[in-house]
Parts: sequence; structure tokens; C-alpha cells
Amino acid sequence: MVNDEDRILADALGAAGAIGGGSGGRFGARLAARYLRKDVHEAALTLELPLDRAATHVGVTLARVGRLLDTTPDRGGPEVGSVLRALVGGGFAGMNPVVVTVTLTPAGPGTTTVAVRGAAKEGLIKQHAGRKTTCLVSDLLAAPGTP
Repeated sequence: MVNDEDRILADALGAAGAIGGGSGGRFGARLAARYLRKDVHEAALTLELPLDRAATHVGVTLARVGRLLDTTPDRGGPEVGSVLRALVGGGFAGMNPVVVTVTLTPAGPGTTTVAVRGAAKEGLIKQHAGRKTTCLVSDLLAAPGTP
């Protein structure tokens, strides 16, 4: 699933390039995205919720901050309960696309371990959009009283 990040980010940057005008905007932005480095950050937290309620909480939170890329949670087997992914605007004015992947793993009765991964392409001016968006989503997920 991690390899999809590059394709998703290139497509999102291409869509932004197409808005800018000329016929080569989409192509140029997608081509340039292949050569940009990624800013990747990961965070882990534990939610005092069973897996199904935690997946709902994560889905609602991701939909609130961005656009869900898949509305049905991916079942990853017994070790990984669910994987949800969203495209979130990060950086200056939310114009840098960030792919946020949240992996939920059952950790016991009524407890779920959550891994949040944010990845964004970085140009000459480092915005650290992957790190900042990962921290934002982690904080929103951990906020008390928001399941």
C-alpha cells in the first residue's frame, strides 16, 4: 500500500497543475512529482475503543479533515484490523496534498492500537506537510470525547 502513495501524490499534484492553465500543466506536475522527495512521518497511539468503533471514529475524523480515498476499511488479516486512507491538504493554505494512512490493530478487548502515517512531496521550500498533518490527525484522534 505504501507504493500507492507516490501515485496518489503525483495524481493530486497533477490535478493542481491542470488548474494552472496550459495543456502541459497536469503532465509537468506529475513528472516533477516523481523527482521530489517525500516528507514522511509516523505516529502511534492507543484508543480505548473496540476495533469497529475505532474504525468509525477514524473514518469520521479523516472525512472531516480531508477526502477519504476508500470508503470501505481494508481488512488486513488478524494482525491488522483495518486500514483507512485519505488525501488531506497540508502546507501553505492546504495546497500541498498529503496522503494519510491509518492502520488499526486490535490490542485487546475494548482497545485498539492506531498507527498514523502521513506522506507529502517536498519542493525547494520545506513545509514538513507530512509531519504536521500526521500530528494534526493524531491529535484529533486522541482528543477525549470525540469517538
